[in-house]
Amino acid sequence: MKTEKKHAIPVLKTHRLILQPLELSDSADIQRLFPHWEIVKYITHQVPWPYPEGAARQFIQEVALPNMAKGSGWYWSIRLKADARHLIGVINLCDPPNANRGFWLTPEWQHHGLMSEASAAVTDFWFNQLGKPVLRVPKAKGNLASRRISERSGMRVIATQWADFVGGHMESEIWEITKDEWNRNK
Repeated sequence: MKTEKKHAIPVLKTHRLILQPLELSDSADIQRLFPHWEIVKYITHQVPWPYPEGAARQFIQEVALPNMAKGSGWYWSIRLKADARHLIGVINLCDPPNANRGFWLTPEWQHHGLMSEASAAVTDFWFNQLGKPVLRVPKAKGNLASRRISERSGMRVIATQWADFVGGHMESEIWEITKDEWNRNK
């Protein structure tokens, strides 16, 4: 893949979802939807809690958009095809070792298989568009919903450690899948 294409973040479509590259205009929806304990308790402790006014805009301006421009981060809003006007979550990919994918989904849309659908789309992008050899995802051991997504996609635990989350100091796991495993299992 040519370097200049690395920076292009495409719209990804699944059976029920549209994943659109994150934009500054998404900040109002994120500011309204994100700061709920069910969402943030297993998010990295670097996220401020309680979530202050303007934090979503600041995150998009200072983290997401610069990383997207550098080609070291890929951020999408998750939207239902049936109502693409408003996002229902966010999913991202990034380059740091052991922390390549993160996501959140509003509680009313959890447990419908939507995050599995979104995760499959971005994981396929990671391996088959960006050409990455391995995907590693950290998560709190107690985050059973996220764990099920990883299990269903063929990932496995390669390490355990303690980490700080908004919800406190917890045991965490690093999950992994290789490009070959992904392509064999999909």
